[in-house]
Order: sequence, then C-alpha cells, then structure tokens
Amino acid sequence: MNCIIVDDDKLSIKIVEEFVQRTEGLRLMGSFSSAVEAVNMLNNNSGDPVHLIFLDIEMPEMSGIEFLKALNVIPQVVIYSSQEKYALESYEYDVTDYLLKPVHYGRFLKAVTRAKERFEKKENPVKQSTEIFIKNNSSLVRVKYDDILWIEALENYVVLNTFKEKYTIHFTMKSIADRMPSDRFMRIHRSYIVNFGKIKAIEDNSVIIKTDNGNKVIPIGKSYRDKLLDDINLITR
Repeated sequence: MNCIIVDDDKLSIKIVEEFVQRTEGLRLMGSFSSAVEAVNMLNNNSGDPVHLIFLDIEMPEMSGIEFLKALNVIPQVVIYSSQEKYALESYEYDVTDYLLKPVHYGRFLKAVTRAKERFEKKENPVKQSTEIFIKNNSSLVRVKYDDILWIEALENYVVLNTFKEKYTIHFTMKSIADRMPSDRFMRIHRSYIVNFGKIKAIEDNSVIIKTDNGNKVIPIGKSYRDKLLDDINLITR
C-alpha cells in the first residue's frame, strides 16, 4: 500500500516514518509538514495512487478535518490525535482508524492491518449475498440480512427476529453463526447473535437494539465482550 504522512510536527513524522519502515506491505511515498502541499499533491497526482494517509488532525495551517474536506478523492485515512473530541466528526469521512497520542507501534500495526483488509476487499471484490432463504412449513421464505435484528437460541432451535416476523428453524447457534456473513453479524453471547448494523447503543454489559415496540436489551457474554469492543473501534485512552 502506497502511503503518505501529513503532520506539522517533525518528531511525530519521524516516529510514524519508523513505524512505516518496520511494517511489511507499506511503501512511504512522502511526508508533508504542510497540509496544503499534501492536498495539492493528492488532487493533482497523476502517478502512483496513494492508498493510505497517516494524518495528524491538529495542524495550524489546515486542520485534519479541513484537509479531508479539500480532497477530491479520499484514500483510506488513519488519524492520530491527542484529543478524542474529533473522533465522531472524523468518522463521517469513513476513516479507517483513529489513534490517540502517544501512538505505540502495536496500536499502529492494528490500524494498518485493518487498512490492509479494507484495501484487499476493494482490490479483490467478492460478490456478497444480501439474503438467506428460510424454510417455513412447506415453503422457503426469502429474508434479507438487513431485516434481521438478532438471532436467539431456543433449545434445539434458533429464532431469527426481524422487524415484522419471527422465524424458528431447527439449527444450532454455531451452525447459524457459520452461515451468516461475519461482516454483518456478531455472536455476543452463547444464546445471541446480533446484526452489527442494528446496534443502537452498548450499556454496561448489554447491547441495545431498536425494534418497532421499543428497545431490545441483549446481554453480552464475558467471553465475547473483548471482541465486540475491538470491532466497534472503541476509543479509549
């Protein structure tokens, strides 16, 4: 992946440059202490494409958010900052990750791994199914993944809960989890699988999912909690 660094602080640039050099699969195309120069290069670039930008969000001449707004095409972006307050706004630009300073190599590598996964999916797209067929009595019912809110274990059956219907099928939780796309569904408890895109909030040890009748509170199992928090890009100090 071709990458650049945009940061007004020379020490920070040096640290990220060292991280890039240590990381297989990254090619540093340049470091910019001026965000304006970086914008001009990207918007007028006719050579090798830039796939990833390591971006400081607090710069005097042009902030990281202003930098993103000025780009004609936004590559993948990993932002790093000493402040959490810009995180929500930055994700409006589909940033790959948001790191808090001081950035350690382990956290940097995790962000790069996420960027590589997104890059590979874009370069090698695989047609994804958007639906599943469920046997209901003597017929097969088409159910869109986006309509499924959560899946719940019920003895030797599982119940697929949608906004309008419930479908009970003879399946184990492991089998249904293996059948559902992992980028959409996540097992958060031995008895529950949730549609990641339907999570409204996470409170204490529960996930809140909005339904037509209000909210559904689903417990988070201890053995599933770390993976859930990892996958939602949780920002902590």
